[in-house]
Amino acid sequence: MVFYFKSNIVSPPALIYMGKDKHENEELIRWGWPEDVWFHVHNYSSAHVYLRLQEGQTIDDIPQSVLNDAAQLVKYNSIQGNKINNVDVVYTLWSNLKKTADMEVGQIGFYCEKSVKKIRVEKRVNEIVNRLNKTKTEDHPDLRRQREERDSEERREKKHILKAQREKEEEEIMRQKKEAEQRSYDKLFKPECMSSNYDDGNDSDDFM
Repeated sequence: MVFYFKSNIVSPPALIYMGKDKHENEELIRWGWPEDVWFHVHNYSSAHVYLRLQEGQTIDDIPQSVLNDAAQLVKYNSIQGNKINNVDVVYTLWSNLKKTADMEVGQIGFYCEKSVKKIRVEKRVNEIVNRLNKTKTEDHPDLRRQREERDSEERREKKHILKAQREKEEEEIMRQKKEAEQRSYDKLFKPECMSSNYDDGNDSDDFM
């Protein structure tokens, strides 16, 4: 089961989600989306919370208010972290998560530590948690199918972009070719480039 929340302080609302338990978290780690951002309480056990970025958005331009929502939600869903103040929440792109066969369920590493960001949560803000919980829905999604559909759509979009680029390049080549032909044509009929059989310097009628 996956729980979905909406951070409706932005428009369109940001989608935040997490697995019900560590086994669902494993599935999310396996079939997450590369553009999703993963959140976890640093040095404490907690839920694995994900934020789906908007199209064209990067991890560096997530609104602070949305970061706060995700951080509050992950703190709230940490047995130890929820009880103490001044906890750090780490976050990074799903594509930076590293899972190896020797890791325990729920354990995760990173391909690049420098790509892991951190936000300090001073205390739980019930107003934020309650607002998010009011938007909470539950589902049993086929995570693998969703990921495969997402990847298929991305491939189609890339093919469309490449096709458009090729067509544009071909149009540019044809335009340059036509311009070159026109310049050659114009040059051919310039007066200074034209000649006749009277231009050889011999205007005599004497053929002897």
